[in-house]
Amino acid sequence: MMMTSRERVLAAINHQNPDKIPLDLGSTLISGIHISSLHKLKVALGLIKENEPVKVYDPFQMLGEVDDDLRDVLGIDTVPLPSIKNFFGFKNENWKPWTFFDGTPVLVPEKFNTTPESNGDILQYPEGDRSVPASMRMPKDGFYHDSIIRQKPILDDSELKVEDQIEEFSIMSDEDLTYYQKEAKRLYEETDRAVIFGGVPGTNLGDIALVPGPGIKNPRGIRDVEEWYISLMTRKDFLKEVFSRMTEIGLKNLKLMHEAVGEKIHVIVLSGTDFGSQNCPFISPNLYRELFKPYHQAMNKWIHQNTQWKVFIHTCGSVFDLLPDFKEAGFDILNPVQISATKMDPIELKEHFGSDFTFWGGGVNPQSTLPFGSPEDVRQEVKYLIDIFKPNGGFVFANVHNIQAKIPVENLLAFFEAFQENR
Repeated sequence: MMMTSRERVLAAINHQNPDKIPLDLGSTLISGIHISSLHKLKVALGLIKENEPVKVYDPFQMLGEVDDDLRDVLGIDTVPLPSIKNFFGFKNENWKPWTFFDGTPVLVPEKFNTTPESNGDILQYPEGDRSVPASMRMPKDGFYHDSIIRQKPILDDSELKVEDQIEEFSIMSDEDLTYYQKEAKRLYEETDRAVIFGGVPGTNLGDIALVPGPGIKNPRGIRDVEEWYISLMTRKDFLKEVFSRMTEIGLKNLKLMHEAVGEKIHVIVLSGTDFGSQNCPFISPNLYRELFKPYHQAMNKWIHQNTQWKVFIHTCGSVFDLLPDFKEAGFDILNPVQISATKMDPIELKEHFGSDFTFWGGGVNPQSTLPFGSPEDVRQEVKYLIDIFKPNGGFVFANVHNIQAKIPVENLLAFFEAFQENR
């Protein structure tokens, strides 16, 4: 029986066999596509002309907006409930034209700075306010932004305050909740796709992309990436206070969000913290259990007891050794399934954890096959991975993390064509 996109995703995440594997592209900030690759793909599919722009949906990573035309052509089964503000703290609105370094025509939000520095770099400012120091830099001829560390020296740990560390995480306003209520209702009623939400303030414990405070004008606390990772060992008590307060905020926001949208969203991204490096976890299972797991459990427990939402954790790298704890913490969906990392063999993942997690990603090796292989290499790998992950549901097909720039368009087409042939 032919399913709707929504039914297909719901079957998969409930470990039932859908009529065919659901496809995601662009429903999250970790399953999207770079503007350059998006433009090439849409031109190749005949959706736009060479001189027509694509919108920058996420200015931090320079991800492009996946629109309904592309969803229809590719058979994408998901749609995002967009966040109100981007990483830089301003809204994606009042679009203006700009040309990316590689010549791609794009539309960027009004407060996106397009004036280059003398060396050609592009700087971005928190809330688009150029009267304060820049928080992000995109090097000339680069592809996305890098954080600018603005942390002042920590001379005395007694100076650290929990309030400073959680400045960007607040209780959602009535205005925000009204927006989400209306937009979730629209997406639920006007599409048949599964609605994916990027998460509420307070749940994303220790996400290194957020630590430097890219949307904060004067970040205080531990805002240096290296200092943060060191603090996982040297300032555990302080971080427990931070995570405890964040969890209080997160739980309040989860409740408010559910009151606003009910069951009109289907998946919520609770954590985007990377716990894995290429070769091993960043932290030991014991440290995860001590610093993160109790707070993840508390939030996931509330979600499972009070909603029908499924909970999505994004973590790159080699996290096989942490998966039992992620399971106990209550996560339902694992992304991006980095099959190129140590111990992340797809057969082992499916065998040991196929009934515990929905694998959301795992579509092709993004570090070798997709950018550097031939179209036939891409086709063969896509089929191989689908054959492994497909049985008994629990699989939403997507690239491993975002599709990056400089992917040959022939490989992009092979990626999606092979999926359609084998889904």
